[in-house]
Amino acid sequence: MTFASTLFLVFAVLVTSTLSGVFGMVGGMVLLWLLLLVLPVTAAIAVQGILQLSANLSRAYFARQWIDWKILGNASMGVVASIALLFFADYQPNVAVVSICVGLLPVFCYIPRSWLVLDASRRPQAITCGFLGGGLNIGVGVAGPIVDIFFARTDMDRRTVIGTKAALQVLSHIAKIVFYSATLADLSRGEVTTIMIAMPFSILGSILGHGILLRLTNEGFRKGTVFLVTSVGLFFLVQGVWMLSS
Repeated sequence: MTFASTLFLVFAVLVTSTLSGVFGMVGGMVLLWLLLLVLPVTAAIAVQGILQLSANLSRAYFARQWIDWKILGNASMGVVASIALLFFADYQPNVAVVSICVGLLPVFCYIPRSWLVLDASRRPQAITCGFLGGGLNIGVGVAGPIVDIFFARTDMDRRTVIGTKAALQVLSHIAKIVFYSATLADLSRGEVTTIMIAMPFSILGSILGHGILLRLTNEGFRKGTVFLVTSVGLFFLVQGVWMLSS
């Protein structure tokens, strides 16, 4: 990659990691879109997994005292099941389908509580959360909105939500990296170097985002999450429909 491409990726990683550090998602959606501009879809999803892994690891570390380890343990079983299913199905992503799926994910933010009562603290639902979150993360690159509905409709503190979701995303991104390991092996030395340079900035973004998160109210956190996820999702949806029609 050129110096300009490296600078672009570093800036993108810093901004998107900061967004994720505040809202627990959104950043991954934006980063995926930016990577799709310069990489094939499988490579974009795989590289996004590497960059988001470092961001989520740091975010989980900063919020480690608030992680609900019981939820994480149950959800991990669902993640393992999802990667096994996609592996045996020999799944291959398509950029238009990926865009449309990501664009439709924000719909889950608007489902009334009375229609769908989900709670990640319940074992069967935590397993389901891990299965859906892991499957979508591998399949289309992001899963934030659908994972969020298992947490946002509980009385959990925002820091518990961020910490537990970050730890769950760590597992999902590891699964994504394993699933697309052959694609990652085909990256050039220059591309690998650029990714390595960008990784520390994902941690810096998490630090900045964590500081902003501590100053947010629970209500501001939830409203901001819905607004940003919806805005980014609409952009993905329009892009995907345009690709299919062109």
